[in-house]
Amino acid sequence: MKIHQIIRERRLAKHLTQEQVAHYLGVTAPAVNKWEKAISYPDITVLPALARLLDTDLNTLLSFQDDLTEQEVALFLNQVSDVIEQNGFAAGYDLAVSKLREFPTCDQLVCSLAMLLDGALTMKDPKDGRLEEYRSAILSLYRRAASSSKAPIREQALSRLIADALERQDYAGAQALLDSVSDPSPVDKRQIQANIFIAQGELPRAAKTMEEKLLSANNEIHAALMTLMEIAIKENRLDDADSIAKVDKQAAEIFDLWEYNRYVAQFQLYSACGNRAGCLKLLVPMLRSLTKKWDINRSPLYRHIKTKEVDASFGPMLQKTILNSLCEDKDTEFLKDSPELKSFLEETNQR
Repeated sequence: MKIHQIIRERRLAKHLTQEQVAHYLGVTAPAVNKWEKAISYPDITVLPALARLLDTDLNTLLSFQDDLTEQEVALFLNQVSDVIEQNGFAAGYDLAVSKLREFPTCDQLVCSLAMLLDGALTMKDPKDGRLEEYRSAILSLYRRAASSSKAPIREQALSRLIADALERQDYAGAQALLDSVSDPSPVDKRQIQANIFIAQGELPRAAKTMEEKLLSANNEIHAALMTLMEIAIKENRLDDADSIAKVDKQAAEIFDLWEYNRYVAQFQLYSACGNRAGCLKLLVPMLRSLTKKWDINRSPLYRHIKTKEVDASFGPMLQKTILNSLCEDKDTEFLKDSPELKSFLEETNQR
């Protein structure tokens, strides 16, 4: 509520007339009447006494609020959207500016309104000759939000400022802004970096950046699928676990990953379920895959990633490590006496 509403509400709650308030404060009754009609406001020297008389505090009397909650920000954004839809962009913009003047340090409000007005400006032609003024004001809001101490707000604003720098072909500025984004970040830094490289015509560097992002995403997907499969097994949803394992295998094939990745999930599933036949079927192909070189650059997905020559002893060493693990694990110890494993060990001289 505004101060005039609070004065009237508190006066009536205290069962005071305007004349009584005026008498107690040493002012005229018409002055109190003007306060309640928002025609004029109490002198600053009167405010403490007025607050005591109305049994309230100055913060309440002056409608002071430190900040807005996320819910209050969301409700106000809806209000601005409705005003823009019904009365045009200029009306919504003016409403937003008035709120920002009331809460100039509310970073959530600043960033949220910048994004709302930014999007609305592309959808609604203001047709009032103020387009550049609006654009400049919105970018100014992003700059304010970019100095926020709250990382999600700051980096959301930075990502928009980077896009603006790219539009202006200010590649150095875009790179400087990107370098200021923290790690980890809610902003997709690699995607933005690739966009900067593309804009500068540095296509190999852009491709390398995105290929590395793809590999990283594959690792995250594999980890998520393995965890989901483990949960499904513990919940005795074995059909679901089998489906998840197959998805993991398909992902390894689709994204040209190391052949070993194609066996891991299903082998783990068969081991956990005591599926001897399934384990034996996968065991030898899985072990052999460990010594097969993964020539990553043969895939069109990873042409630009620089790789180092892998030590020839790495595959056999990994084989031994996995074999020892399988033989020591209670779920897979049956494998050590299997003909398939014995044949493989003889073939590779690992007895």
